[in-house]
Amino acid sequence: MGEVAMEAEEHIFRSKHPSVPVPESLTLPGFVLAGAEEYADKVALVEAGGDSGGKTLTYGEVARDTRRFAWALRSFGLRKGHVVVVALPNLAIYPVVALGIMEAGGVFSGVNPLATPAEIRKQVEDSEAKLIVADATTYRKVTELGIPIIYIGEENPINGGISWDELLEASERAGPTTAMEEEEDQKLEQSDVCALPYSSGTTGSSKGVMLTHRNLIANLCSSLFSVPPEMQGQVTILGLMPFFHIYGITGICCAALRNKGRVVVLRRFELRGFLQALIHHEVTFAPIVPPIMLAMVKNPVVDEFDLGGLKLRSVMTAAAPLAPELRAAFEEKFPGVEVQEAYGLTEHSCITLTHCDPRKGHRNAKKHSVGFILPNIEVKFIDPESGQSFSKNMPGELCVRSECVMQGYFKNKEETNRTVDQDGWLHTGDIGYIDDDGDVFIVDRIKELIKYKGFQVAPAELEAILLAHPSVVDAAVFALPDEEAGEIPAACVVKKSGVNETEEDIMRFIASNVASYKKVRVVRFLNSIPKSPSGKILRRLLKDSFNYIQQQ
Repeated sequence: MGEVAMEAEEHIFRSKHPSVPVPESLTLPGFVLAGAEEYADKVALVEAGGDSGGKTLTYGEVARDTRRFAWALRSFGLRKGHVVVVALPNLAIYPVVALGIMEAGGVFSGVNPLATPAEIRKQVEDSEAKLIVADATTYRKVTELGIPIIYIGEENPINGGISWDELLEASERAGPTTAMEEEEDQKLEQSDVCALPYSSGTTGSSKGVMLTHRNLIANLCSSLFSVPPEMQGQVTILGLMPFFHIYGITGICCAALRNKGRVVVLRRFELRGFLQALIHHEVTFAPIVPPIMLAMVKNPVVDEFDLGGLKLRSVMTAAAPLAPELRAAFEEKFPGVEVQEAYGLTEHSCITLTHCDPRKGHRNAKKHSVGFILPNIEVKFIDPESGQSFSKNMPGELCVRSECVMQGYFKNKEETNRTVDQDGWLHTGDIGYIDDDGDVFIVDRIKELIKYKGFQVAPAELEAILLAHPSVVDAAVFALPDEEAGEIPAACVVKKSGVNETEEDIMRFIASNVASYKKVRVVRFLNSIPKSPSGKILRRLLKDSFNYIQQQ
């Protein structure tokens, strides 16, 4: 395709790869489970050890139970557009629940199972949910919400919950309902909203993101374009990232099921269990986040395992920046594992920029790049103030336009208009640039950039330097208000046990590696850095705790 395509009047960049077709008539469940009958006896999902008992589901069972759950929901009175909140940890049955809701015409909305009852109530009320799905870990949190609860678990539900097993058995006996098929307005269209994930809220209040069947199918078509036919049914992928997050449900579950791979499901991260799962289940591809890579590199527990048993070919990290020093240390410890960085966001249905499979003749993107532009997607980099678009190698706010762009924030037109402009460009809030080869690099988030005496300081750059310090296990950098400078860089640092570095030592280390305006002015040691389930540093919590202490 030659050089990256670019419009004359505006600097718009497109993929070097040809466009890929997006099917017109399928729903997301139909697209993901197409051809499942040919793999009916192949394991689709398996729970890795722990107290979950290693439950497995074959492709035949996934297709059957998705269909049965959709029938049950229709019989229960669910109608097109009704929201069902799913309050479950990562389970083998989770994708069946999500796809069944969508197949019934409903809208799947996952919630963090570790959320408080008040946080779950907020999402249930904001989304106007009609049903909630829970298990033993979340059931007591949702009993006071005033809507029916479908309970997944071996024991009988209490306080009037509806048993999942009994519901599906009754559905199987009754067969498909014709009620919705007889109603013209209940026929499913690709333009129907099928998912309502809530954006992370790390830079603002949590908002429901309206995604259609078309949005998610288009994203999968773009992100999977490089997978060769011979890899169909061959990939074993780790399902550790939370399934309520767009990364987990779309980037892992739907992508793997579409390609008839096997998902090894982990409820939570615990290093020994994680490594056991990788080795025992012969995982070949692991989507993870930088904190997990950090543990794989620095935690002595790793040395207890025979890493020669690893079948891991590649890891993909997204959701948070990967420090170059951490990447180098990982590649040294795991020399046979390819490290890929990707970039995605909920508002764009998941993956937006990524790497390719070189075995298909595609050039992989450079190290430290988040990849290149996928087929069917346009990007540009703009001055956030003027809107002027920039040419190659000039940092600006990354904007993206494609069929993957959300329909908007649920009941929040003002925030929607602020995020998606009248020309369909999604303004990501991330600063980045594209180089001469078409590889994209992310510098930082606009809202997280520190403005020190008019200079812009990127937290990710300082965090990468801190992680290179031999005594530092983890770190987070953020802005604190300052009367003279406007804002100053502050850092929270987790030290290795037994080391003697002081706050002043850490500040001197940073100062020796950066320009004077980038120096960290305040350091505090913590036991851990708070992060979201997807691995993003919760800088707002750190900043608020700093401000609280200063006010005392």
